[in-house]
Amino acid sequence: MKGEKFPIALAGVPYLAVLGLFTVGAYFLYKPLAALFGLLFLFCAFFFRNPPRRIPGDEGIILSPADGVVLSVDDLTEEMFIGGPARRVSIFLSIFNVHVNRSPLDGEVKYLHYRPGKFLPAFKSHASELNEKNFIGIEAPHLRVLVTQVTGFIARRIVCYVRCGDVLRRGQLFGLIKFGSCTELYVPRHVEVCVRPGDKVKGGETVIGRFTA
Repeated sequence: MKGEKFPIALAGVPYLAVLGLFTVGAYFLYKPLAALFGLLFLFCAFFFRNPPRRIPGDEGIILSPADGVVLSVDDLTEEMFIGGPARRVSIFLSIFNVHVNRSPLDGEVKYLHYRPGKFLPAFKSHASELNEKNFIGIEAPHLRVLVTQVTGFIARRIVCYVRCGDVLRRGQLFGLIKFGSCTELYVPRHVEVCVRPGDKVKGGETVIGRFTA
């Protein structure tokens, strides 16, 4: 995918370009203001960072789609894409986490749906049901998983690079959520979930679940 190996997510480049110009311009007009713009530039570079990840090559694993802390692991019924009993792993991302989203497994994008909504704090239990949300359904030869990008109180912009029919590699970038958010992973009930609430996870590296093909 375009820009996948670039150290800064492409969605952050316009912010850095504008702040860079403001920093240079302010330097010649009022240096304290230049320092403020410089700090904002550094923060955006930090927020939109895209560090390299070691993608595990094991068979039958599902990776975390995001960095953050596991908020909950719930049993439920998912009718939109999986079509039956499922488990949902909710991951909270603070503004200090890496915010790019990665594909949890090799597969084809079969389902996309955007739902407008509110901007409640992403760590609230009811935020998933009320907040703005983007759904990405990925189908592998023996498995379907659903990833959702959920906005938060600060995060109000969902970025999704993929379309239906795109084929993703495990760990490949497919989007990001700007400035603090929640990412959810839905898997069929037979998948063995390997994390629990409170665990820290890394997108594209941490094994979330295991399944038998």
